[in-house]
Amino acid sequence: MSESVVSGVVHVIEETKTFGAKGFRKRLVVLEQDNGRFANYIPIEFIQDGCDSVDQLNVGDEIEVTFRLSGRKWQKDPGSEVKFFLSAEGLRFNKTGGGKKSPPAADPNRAFQEANQEGVDDADVPF
Repeated sequence: MSESVVSGVVHVIEETKTFGAKGFRKRLVVLEQDNGRFANYIPIEFIQDGCDSVDQLNVGDEIEVTFRLSGRKWQKDPGSEVKFFLSAEGLRFNKTGGGKKSPPAADPNRAFQEANQEGVDDADVPF
C-alpha cells in the first residue's frame, strides 16, 4: 500500500479503545483544515503501538501525518447487503507548529454564525 501525507490542526484526541480478546487497540485523532469558508475535519486512526505515540500531541498542535488508506468489506450473511468501509490509518506524524487555534470547546457552528454576521443571506447557502 502507498503512503500519503495530510496536514492540519489537532481538533480532537480520543482515548485509546481496546477491542476483542486479543486486545486490538485504536485511537482516533481528528485534524481540522481551514479551507476558507468552512472547516474540513479528517479522522485519522492510530492502531496498536501507534496509540501511545499520540500522547505527544495536544489539541491545537499543527501536525503533518503520514497515513495509508485501509478498506474493509463486510457482509452479515451471504444474502445480505455488502458494505465497504474506509479509514485513514496514521503511521507517524511530525509537529509543524502548535497552539495557534482555539480548542474544540468552541461552538462547531461558529463558521455558520460568522458567515451570517458578515451579511450572508440564508438564500445563498446551497443546502
